[in-house]
Amino acid sequence: MSITVDKKLGFGTMRLPLTNLNDPASVDLPQFMQMVDLYMEKGFCYFDTAYPYHGEHSEEAVRQALVERYPRERFVLADKMPILRVKAAEDYPRFFDEQLRRCGVSYFDVYLLHNLGRDRYANAQRFGAFPFLVQLKEKGLARNIGFSFHDDADTLDQILTDHPEVDVVQLQINYLDWNGAVAQSGRCYEVARRHGKEVIVMEPVKGGTLARLPEGAMQLFTDYYGSAGPSPASLAIRYAASLESVKVVLSGMSSLEQLKDNTGFMQHFKPLSAPEYALAGQIEDYMNRAIRVQCTSCRYCMEVCPKNIAIPDYFGLLNLHAVTGQKTKMYYLRFAMDHGKASDCLKCGLCERNCPQHIAIREMLEEFAALYEKPE
Repeated sequence: MSITVDKKLGFGTMRLPLTNLNDPASVDLPQFMQMVDLYMEKGFCYFDTAYPYHGEHSEEAVRQALVERYPRERFVLADKMPILRVKAAEDYPRFFDEQLRRCGVSYFDVYLLHNLGRDRYANAQRFGAFPFLVQLKEKGLARNIGFSFHDDADTLDQILTDHPEVDVVQLQINYLDWNGAVAQSGRCYEVARRHGKEVIVMEPVKGGTLARLPEGAMQLFTDYYGSAGPSPASLAIRYAASLESVKVVLSGMSSLEQLKDNTGFMQHFKPLSAPEYALAGQIEDYMNRAIRVQCTSCRYCMEVCPKNIAIPDYFGLLNLHAVTGQKTKMYYLRFAMDHGKASDCLKCGLCERNCPQHIAIREMLEEFAALYEKPE
């Protein structure tokens, strides 16, 4: 199968407008309905939801704002199996049937295993997630099958090698992560292409980071487009949409204003020009100058570490926090699955003697542990 959409902007329903900012379940349904109506009016049709979004109320909101108000053939709907909650094979049909009821549909156009990484992949294999997906497709309950993914390119390659039966993979892709050591957007995209898979993009503005640029980066943007130019989000979303294998770019729009902006520049989508690619690179360079550790990921430190600590991976997370202010603890837990934790460091200094960049690794690991291992 193939995902069929006329326009590449997808509506992600993880960040819907709320009536109470302290209650993720309090979806502002009237505003969401307005947003759905305008989105559909402008010729867009792809909606993405998942079991846990908005305190498990996103699917219900999609039913009320979309499914009960538009013919089924007018929209494309994607949902995701909550892999984290699956404890046995019989959980798959139970969750899937519940999702059909919540959304008020008889099939999904796209159905994904939610947030696969090396940890959840092991459970997916153990409980038969991929055969279950194939059964859904054979029965017409899911027209395209695949998974969303947050991990490194080697893990993605392994999953796609093991399971060529999937149609699509949903990846975190944005220009700040394209060359990054953590999300590895560029490498993951190339892996998906090499396996011939269609790509859905999530986090094109990196959780809002690329929609609200720091002052110096915003100056670069304004110098190029002028003070009356487009929004910074336009550069980020068009960057992802310009990739050849990308079918849909999801935007988690939280207000009618955001939706008007996104549909405005994506209704008659134009791929990025060469100067715009250069601008994205300049902004990436500016933001990456805030990095905390000048690590090149040569991994010489790991050759001698008695605790097998994933030092370059942890430094990548430290740099990501320095640039964006975001703590991605999920990646730390995955990196630490087969390696020592930062706090396991023996302070032996072997890593520092083997580091071509002469980084104060022991000191940086202490800083990382204080940030990532302290109780929330």
